[in-house]
Amino acid sequence: MSAAAAERTGPTERTRPAPAGGPPAAVVLGAGHEGGAALGAVPAGRPLTEAVTAALAASTGPVCVVPMTLGRDPKLIADCARALRWLARAEEPGEPGRLVLAPPFATADHLTAWLRTAALRAVRSAPRTSAVLVTAPAAGPFEDADLFRVARLVRQYGAHRWVEVAFDGGDPDLAEGVERCRRLGARHVALVRAAFAPPEDATDVTAADADVLDTGPLLGAAAIEEVLRSRVAHALHGLAHGDDGTGAGLDAEHGHGYAHAHGPSGGHDHPHGHAHHHH
Repeated sequence: MSAAAAERTGPTERTRPAPAGGPPAAVVLGAGHEGGAALGAVPAGRPLTEAVTAALAASTGPVCVVPMTLGRDPKLIADCARALRWLARAEEPGEPGRLVLAPPFATADHLTAWLRTAALRAVRSAPRTSAVLVTAPAAGPFEDADLFRVARLVRQYGAHRWVEVAFDGGDPDLAEGVERCRRLGARHVALVRAAFAPPEDATDVTAADADVLDTGPLLGAAAIEEVLRSRVAHALHGLAHGDDGTGAGLDAEHGHGYAHAHGPSGGHDHPHGHAHHHH
């Protein structure tokens, strides 16, 4: 069974012990553009809201939402936070809060470290003649640019001669990425995933060229479970101390995307989560 298949459980089937020996926490995974659906995660929006509502009805314990991002989907984090804020309004007044947003599955720093490890393993046998091609589903211009930045860091702090980027359904696509590696002089190309799901065209590309290798999932099933346990434990600890995580989640998109003008004075005043700030 593949790692993805091993993790493909229903969105509310995961449970974790709750603090102080209370009812177990139901865990709902939120899916964005990085392929979290392959792990049983549900898209933000109505599917996520319905999954959380069902989890609330099925138990008296807390419900924890984990945004399944590898560091390139701040919108998913903010969308999960907004959904939980909206659902929290329907909770009975005076009852302890049961909804909590976990920290994202990973940050860009985590992704860089995991890709470095995968890249080293992929080109170990022929580091001077092998290229690493980092693949991920195409998203928006800023999210895609983030992957180029991560790939540069992987190359900068590794022993890899070439680290290139290709996108499922984007520019460059997988075939174009392989061709670029060839033009740079690589004899072998290792496809390394910066996503939870494999590239859609990976089988076609590897079948057409014996020197192109798909290295498989970035993380195995056990590693994914370990990270999830850590994120949920962190969230439940915060919930026990009155922090449902949504304040930080609502701020996730701040500073991402196009810069916005602050007027002649350079200042602005707008809400972020629980508070307002002024620049």
